[in-house]
Amino acid sequence: MNLNQVTLPAYDMDKSVEFYRLLGFVQIVDTPHYARFECPDGGATFSLALTEENFFNGATIYFEHQDVDGWVRTLIAKGLTFESMPETKRYLWREALLFDPSGNKVKLYWAGENRLNPPWRVEVDG
Repeated sequence: MNLNQVTLPAYDMDKSVEFYRLLGFVQIVDTPHYARFECPDGGATFSLALTEENFFNGATIYFEHQDVDGWVRTLIAKGLTFESMPETKRYLWREALLFDPSGNKVKLYWAGENRLNPPWRVEVDG
């Protein structure tokens, strides 16, 4: 089994597409109501679906990059604003927080070996 994609709601497709392209994602579908992106590494995808309804999205989407600090500096130079700068969290991930134009929570992070094998990893049978 593998995760195919995540779809985020968007109020303004043009602003949202611009935001994710600025982050470095490759747009592979472009319609007035739907956009899909491919991550530059690994082949994962995610999409945006236009909505006119008010929503609260409690989910957080994470994008991984080995040089998260450098990535954040580059994005700040391009005009993006971060809610929090990169810092190493108690769960051993280095991450920064920002919000997309529709208010979706986006974390840019690097976890290295701790992403799949943290010191507290468990193996549960069956």
